[in-house]
Amino acid sequence: MNIADIAARKTELRTEALARRDALAPEARAAAAEAIAARPLPVAPRAGTIVSGFMPIKSEINPLPLLRRYAEAGAQLALPKIVGRGQALSMRAWSIGAPLVKGQWNICEPDAAAPEVEPDIMIVPLAAFDRQGHRIGYGAGYYDRTIQSLRAKKPVTAIGIAFAMQEFDEVPALSHDARLDLVLTEREAIDCRGA
Repeated sequence: MNIADIAARKTELRTEALARRDALAPEARAAAAEAIAARPLPVAPRAGTIVSGFMPIKSEINPLPLLRRYAEAGAQLALPKIVGRGQALSMRAWSIGAPLVKGQWNICEPDAAAPEVEPDIMIVPLAAFDRQGHRIGYGAGYYDRTIQSLRAKKPVTAIGIAFAMQEFDEVPALSHDARLDLVLTEREAIDCRGA
């Protein structure tokens, strides 16, 4: 596939995956998030581990129950702040219940005074994924840039979180697309590291 074909296929998969996700009842979404958080943590935090998550938008699965579990296990939490188009996200220290401000696209994020941190574990949103660790987001590349930027500095475990019905047999990927190490769904934890 050439770049244009890959881009077109990603658009098709994104559209289909978001339609599937949007069709889920709110109760099913909440139950899925709780099911993920009820399992053993996929990567246990050590002293000083920083875990970044995100504030869900639209019909995204809610990572807050999982983030709460990480905080209870001693991890420091962080949330992304959008710096600008074409740039990596700025991960800012945050704790459950701390105030947030509306950022770009009305996404809740820590204010500019929150310290910038470099996560060891990233909980990553997605529209579609496969078992090789390829993901499709909303198309702006924020998470690809962020994961690559952090991995250039230190080991970072990228964990996608999604509903099982967002899985596809194959998600096309380009060289700049960052692979996930794991994907968590309400059904299972998928280890993509050997793929």
